[in-house]
Amino acid sequence: MAKVGIVMGSDSDMPVMAKAADILDKLGVEYEMSIISAHREPDTFFEYAKSAEAKGFKVIIAGAGMAAHLPGMCAAIFPMPVIGIPMHTSSLGGRDSLYSIVQMPSGIPVATVAINGGANAGLLAAKILATSDEALLARLKAYSEDLKKQVEAKDARLKEVGYKAY
Repeated sequence: MAKVGIVMGSDSDMPVMAKAADILDKLGVEYEMSIISAHREPDTFFEYAKSAEAKGFKVIIAGAGMAAHLPGMCAAIFPMPVIGIPMHTSSLGGRDSLYSIVQMPSGIPVATVAINGGANAGLLAAKILATSDEALLARLKAYSEDLKKQVEAKDARLKEVGYKAY
């Protein structure tokens, strides 16, 4: 059963949302991905958000651009954590999306990652789930160790070839 719902308002969001899915795949976390427009198909959206808990979702990752209502509306209906990903937009560079998602009214929190922060949204969802899943916590620790080793390898290469040759 999927533990994370990944939802986006448009297929143009897919490259960013796929980064969240990639992280969840690496960590062995099941998810379900959907494209639902809160503005163009409100009935479909409400059914998605209302049924998410019954489907077994523990976290929803919602990406949205411009007006960016999708994450906030998910948080208004779904009783568990929602992580919002503001999408980069051509008109305001994603600041419009960021402000729309992060400025939620009291009582309707949305955890918000950086503009186009798909990978961090996937990691945050996994960390939330890991609070009650020791095996997932171990995989997260291994993932962090791998990141550390990648940086150490880059540092070693820098020292090996010298700064000017890098």
